Amino acid sequence: MLFDPARHEALQAIPWDENRVRANIGMIVADAESRFTPQAWWPPHPRDVEPCEGAKQPATPLYYGACGVVWALHYLQDVGAVRLQRNYREPALLADLLARNNAWLGDDAAAQAGSFMMGELPMRLLEHAAQPLPTTADRLAELISGQLAHPARELMWGSPGTLLAALFLHQRTGEVRWADLFRSTAAMLWSQLLWSEEFGCHYWTQDLYGQQFTFIDAVHGFVATAAPLIHGRNLLAEADWAAWQACFENTVLRTATWEGQQANWRAHLTPPPTKPLLMQYCHGAPGFVICLADLPGHALDDALVAAGEAVWAAGPLNKGSNLCHGTGGNGYAFLKLYQRTGDSVWLQRAQSFAMHGIAQSQADAKQYGQMRYSLWTGDPGFAIYLWDCLRGRADFPTLDVFYGAAST
Repeated sequence: MLFDPARHEALQAIPWDENRVRANIGMIVADAESRFTPQAWWPPHPRDVEPCEGAKQPATPLYYGACGVVWALHYLQDVGAVRLQRNYREPALLADLLARNNAWLGDDAAAQAGSFMMGELPMRLLEHAAQPLPTTADRLAELISGQLAHPARELMWGSPGTLLAALFLHQRTGEVRWADLFRSTAAMLWSQLLWSEEFGCHYWTQDLYGQQFTFIDAVHGFVATAAPLIHGRNLLAEADWAAWQACFENTVLRTATWEGQQANWRAHLTPPPTKPLLMQYCHGAPGFVICLADLPGHALDDALVAAGEAVWAAGPLNKGSNLCHGTGGNGYAFLKLYQRTGDSVWLQRAQSFAMHGIAQSQADAKQYGQMRYSLWTGDPGFAIYLWDCLRGRADFPTLDVFYGAAST
């Protein structure tokens, strides 16, 4: 089976309401601003607290902590969705955030400083956005180059995350050194590819948390690494990009699981799945669509559309409205397909998931007595999804965009 029905719920038939969507974005931002204090940043949500962490200790990383909330709030302001009551990128605040994050990482702080979702790197990117000083740029270059040989080889902790950082910095500044760092990171990743005789495709291994994996999906896997290479393909030599494109197409097509006109992918290349496949951004078809929808050419057209049909058939996730493993993240697959195909049915499906996600977010806040202050696992990230549903755009937060530019 392509998904586990127990992880999903029936779609609520709530009509698309632009005014309600705009109001919900405003409410999420206003609530986040009202709950901020410089002493405690934002209160952690019970769902985001790890067993080894204090229930009242504020989370700090880009992925599920204060760094991500700061990014989301300022991004929403930069694109014209809201107007903030204060600046969360003040130097003193960012310095405090970095110190707290280093304390959280403990002995791993230096080794993991270049992590895009958990380390120092995104905080320096925020610092560069607020005030692009040469010293900040030099530190960013040091973090990116220092990540080249990281054994994770995935987006959260490894060099694919710094590949994204180099691309965002080049897009923002046009400076050659960021393009050079992008190319050197891409070359290292190419040299680290392995070949599976069993499946007839390339893959990477990921050394994570004391174990070795063969993830092929988003966040930790193959297609998450493909995404920044697709977006930055114009920085690569023509022959190099052609080789990358053939590699992506082959691995994706050879690892798909089909049922009729629908498709999904397992989390790992090996071993084969022994239970129902997951259907969320971080593991499953939604992440494949989101990471691959900007690939040029038509080789993956049928697979991506089939993946979208599987996401729709599965329905919203019952783990909430969030991006990583919730309804908002799955809805971004529809926005990507709308952007790729121009078929309005995908926008309508994205908007249906948006309305369902609003109901989920409100029910969750009522249950826990607070909203979920997190970019990838909470309400600020979902607010960005709502904004993109209004615009009919598919700019997945911190994967497609980092520096927002005012737009309508």
